[in-house]
Amino acid sequence: MADGYEYEADALIAEDIDAYLEQQREKSLLRFITCGSVDDGKSTLIGRLLYDSKMIFEDQLAALEADSKRVGTQGQNIDFALLVDGLAAEREQGITIDVAYRFFSTPKRKFIVADTPGHEQYTRNMVTGASTADLAVILIDARKGVLTQTRRHSYLAHLIGVKNIVLAINKMDLVDYDQGVFDRILLAYRAFATEIGITSFTAIPISGIAGDNITTRSDRTPWYQGPTLIDHLETVEIDVAADRARPFRLPVQWVNRPNLDFRGFSGLVATGEVKPGDAIRVLPSGKTSTVTRIVTLDGDLDRAVAGQSVTLTFADEIDCSRGDVIALADQPPQVADQFEASIVWMAEQEMLPGRPYWLKLGTQTVTATIQAPKYQVDVNSMDHLAAKTLGLNAIGVANLTTDRPIVFEPYADSRTLGGFILIDKLTNATVAAGMLHFCLRRSQNVHWQATDTSREKRADLKNQKPAVLWFTGLSGAGKSTIANIVEKKLTRMNRHTFLLDGDNVRHGLNKDLGFTDADRVENIRRVGEVAKLMTDAGLIVITAFISPFRAERDMVRAMMAPGEFVEVHIDTSLAEAEKRDVKGLYKKARSGELKNFTGIDSPYEAPDTPEIRIDTAATSPEEAAELIIAKLLGEE
Repeated sequence: MADGYEYEADALIAEDIDAYLEQQREKSLLRFITCGSVDDGKSTLIGRLLYDSKMIFEDQLAALEADSKRVGTQGQNIDFALLVDGLAAEREQGITIDVAYRFFSTPKRKFIVADTPGHEQYTRNMVTGASTADLAVILIDARKGVLTQTRRHSYLAHLIGVKNIVLAINKMDLVDYDQGVFDRILLAYRAFATEIGITSFTAIPISGIAGDNITTRSDRTPWYQGPTLIDHLETVEIDVAADRARPFRLPVQWVNRPNLDFRGFSGLVATGEVKPGDAIRVLPSGKTSTVTRIVTLDGDLDRAVAGQSVTLTFADEIDCSRGDVIALADQPPQVADQFEASIVWMAEQEMLPGRPYWLKLGTQTVTATIQAPKYQVDVNSMDHLAAKTLGLNAIGVANLTTDRPIVFEPYADSRTLGGFILIDKLTNATVAAGMLHFCLRRSQNVHWQATDTSREKRADLKNQKPAVLWFTGLSGAGKSTIANIVEKKLTRMNRHTFLLDGDNVRHGLNKDLGFTDADRVENIRRVGEVAKLMTDAGLIVITAFISPFRAERDMVRAMMAPGEFVEVHIDTSLAEAEKRDVKGLYKKARSGELKNFTGIDSPYEAPDTPEIRIDTAATSPEEAAELIIAKLLGEE
C-alpha cells in the first residue's frame, strides 16, 4: 500500500492540530456512485477503498473478519462487500438493495460514495444515488462484458447529468489479466456510449478482491499505462468552477425574521456569485432591489459564491418568500407553467396522466399534471416506444403543466432549477424523478383574456351563488336519480342550473375515453374544466359521476372558488348497488365481460369528509334531494 494512504496519526503528533484540521477543511469533496449489473463487484470495490484508505476501526475490522468467515468467503480472508451491504437481506442474498453511502478520505480529497443496486427492480434507488453525484463508476464483470444493466445505468447516469464516467472493468484476475478481454469490452462500451451521448470516459482494468489498479498500480497489467482508480478520483475536475461561472441563482429556503429590525432571505447559492450593491430580481414576481448585506453566522461576507449558505438583505421592502428565486436583475432565469421533461417513474402504481401530483423543484412546491407520454425509452436499444403511461422503473418523455408559473432552467444547465420530484398527494410518497428540457412555447404565448363582465356580475343577474354539487358514489348508488330530482326542484325555485351526467358526457365530450384508471382521471379533469366555466357563467352545476379517486375530486375542488365545491357522497353499499344493477353492469363485471368496473376490479375511494353524505339505506331520493337543497341554499 502506498505511503500516502497510511493512517495519518503521525501528522497529528508532528503538526499542530489546528493546522491539520484546517487542511482537512480545505480538501475538496467528490461525490460518486458505483453502478452496474448484479454481482459486478460494486460493494467489494467500495469495501476495498475503505480498507485501503484506513477508514475502518479495529473493532469494525474484527467484526468484518468474523462475518467473512461466517458467510464463507472464497479465496480471501475478508469479504469487502460486507462493509457496505448493511441490510440483512443484502447479506443473505449477496446483493445490494438499498443505496449505501460511505465516507472516506485520502491526503488529497474527501469522498462520499453511494453503492447503488444492480437489480432492475431497484433502478429507482440508483437514480436517487446518482442525483447528487459528480462522477459515476460503471463496473463491468470482465467475464460477462456489457450487459443490460450496464446500458441502463450508463444511460441513467448520463440522463441525470453525471459528466464524469469511469468504466471499471472488474474481476480481471478471473480472466488472467488478459488485455484482449479488456480491449473487447472497451470497444463494445465505447460504441454504446457514443450512441447515448457519452463523449468521454476513463477505462481502468481492476480487481476489487485482489486490489489491482485501485490504490496502487498492478504489476499484472503491464499493458495498462493509465491512472489507478484512486489517482483518477483524486484528480478529476469537479464542476464547482463551472457553477461559480454561471449566473447567480439563490432559491429561497426561508425568510429570516428574528426581530422587527431584521429581515433576510436565506438559502444555498446554487450558481454564480453575489456581492453587496448588486441589483437583484426576485422571481416569479419580477420585483427588483439591491443587496445590502450578505449575512452568515461567522459575520458578513464581501461576496457569496456557489455552494455557500447565506442570508441576503435588500435595500427595499419587496415581497420574497420560500420558493422564490433570487437572481441578478439583468440575468434572470425563465418562468413558465408548461414543460417537456424526462421522467423516471419510481412507484409500483402506474403513472396516471391527468392526475395532480405535487411537483417539488428546488424550494418550489406546486401542483402538476402530466400528459400521456410522448414515448418511453427502451434502454437496451434506445428505441422510442409508444406508451400511454409509465410503470415502475420506466423512463419516458412527457409534457407537464403546473398550476402556477415556476422558476426554472433546463436540467442540462442547472440540476437545482431543472431537476424535480413528483409526490403523490394522498400518500406523500415520491413517485417519480424528472428533468426539465424546456418550456413549451404555448406557455409563453397563451394568456388569460380578461373580460369586462365578471363572474360576480353574471351570478348577480341570476340572483344566486354559483356552486358545483358533485355527486359521487358507486354505480347504481342513485346519483343520477337524486341529481335529477335536485335539478327539478331548483328549477321550480327559479334557480339557473345545469346537470352534467356521467353517461351523457361520454356520448360527446368524452366519447374518446375508456374506463382505465388513466381514462377515468382524464374524464374527471375535462368535466371539472367544464364545470368551472359554467360556474363562471353563474350557474349551479350538478354532476353525477362515479369519480372513484379522491385525488381527482380534490383536483376539481381546487379549480373552484372557495366554498363553491360541494361534495355529495351518495353512500350505498356494494351489495345494495349490485341488487339494483338496473343496467346489468355488475353481472357483466362479475363474469369478466366488463373490465375495470368500479367496486369489482377497479377501486372506489370514498370521500373522507364530504360536505353532504346521503345514506340511501335510510333516506329516500326525495328526502335526499330536500337535504341537499337545504344545505346548498342555507350556505348562500
